[in-house]
Amino acid sequence: MKKIHLILFCTAWVLCSCCNSQSTQNTKKPIVKTGIDVLIEQNFKVLEGKRVGLCTNPTGVNRDLKATIDILNEAPNVNLVALYGPEHGVRGNIYAGDEIETEADEQTGITMYSLFGKSLKPSPEMLEGIDVMVYDIQDNGSRSYTFISTMGKLMEACAENNKELVVLDRPNPLGGKRIEGCLVEEDYVSFISLFPIPYIYGQTCGELALYLNAKRDTPCHLTVIPMEGWTRDMTWDKTGLEWVIASPHIPHWKTCFFYPATGMLGDFDCFNNGVGYTLPFEILGAAWIKDAGAFAKAMNDLHLPGVVFRPLHYNPFFSKGAGTTLEGIQIHITDFEKVQLTDLNFLIIQELMRLYPEENIFEKTNGGKFRMFDLACGTGYIREHFSKNYRWDEVKDYWYKDVEKYRQESSKYYLYK
Repeated sequence: MKKIHLILFCTAWVLCSCCNSQSTQNTKKPIVKTGIDVLIEQNFKVLEGKRVGLCTNPTGVNRDLKATIDILNEAPNVNLVALYGPEHGVRGNIYAGDEIETEADEQTGITMYSLFGKSLKPSPEMLEGIDVMVYDIQDNGSRSYTFISTMGKLMEACAENNKELVVLDRPNPLGGKRIEGCLVEEDYVSFISLFPIPYIYGQTCGELALYLNAKRDTPCHLTVIPMEGWTRDMTWDKTGLEWVIASPHIPHWKTCFFYPATGMLGDFDCFNNGVGYTLPFEILGAAWIKDAGAFAKAMNDLHLPGVVFRPLHYNPFFSKGAGTTLEGIQIHITDFEKVQLTDLNFLIIQELMRLYPEENIFEKTNGGKFRMFDLACGTGYIREHFSKNYRWDEVKDYWYKDVEKYRQESSKYYLYK
């Protein structure tokens, strides 16, 4: 009996120790201080005596998850007079692609201006009442995610209207070493590919702002408030920071890795890439895929580093394929450092065209119009040459042709090692 009691006591002690360890881990302060945390420690010195505009969304929070809007609004030495909302709005209550109206923020009464829809760039009238614009938005590390485009438009407007711009830096959730994709070519500039940068660009928003500002004929008066504690090898999970939903379909930090892996496939009307289901960008299915097991096997037979594929059957709640059982795959990233993310878009097409050559994806979908796919790629070359034989190795060199040169040029503006 004593032995049983001793075993039970030891078991309870181990479980208690694990719980305490987990509790300690969960209450441990983040390793990284973002730009807003550093700005607070500096007592908002860069904003004192100025009328302040703030471009932000729900990701604009400090390490204790307090909104930057409230922090600046409550600071006695900050005069916050205007808010500016990117796609999804200042409070994140606008669905993807929907236009946003100018209105007063219900919580603060401060006027909110929309920077998505009719006005992608603030007009002189929108900037008339401010001296300095503050930008505080968490990016996902991919070029086609429109928040960095909003930042670029702010830079243009501030330069044209002689306004200061302060960027509160935040981590790149993909880390600062990964670069994938060719530069955007002149004929393919759009709001999802606004700058001549790779699809995955390997910089924080502050570093990107410094790089872009140096390339402008007329640079803006730019100040970046750097983070403390962040290094280039840090993916989001290493920062100790809580992830705040960046947009409706980027609910977790890991989603930032899946977004560039299937995001471009979302421009085909014949695919569902998890948008409308519980695993956005982590899965890929279609009504015409008849053997999920064969599809998963084909992808696994490529022996791609850092990733495994599992057959999946699912029924989207909304968006493409809603109400229909789709067959496809779930992507499991097993090594975030080794996996080549953007390659997966093209390798998925390659294997599906081998399994289902009659589908002829580039001819039978979107009415044969693939402008959005080309804009996401930043070039028409990939589609034009890839669709001839559907062999990724025939165009892969073109996709990666600019990576090392960009790495060298952008590294001049790195703020972190």
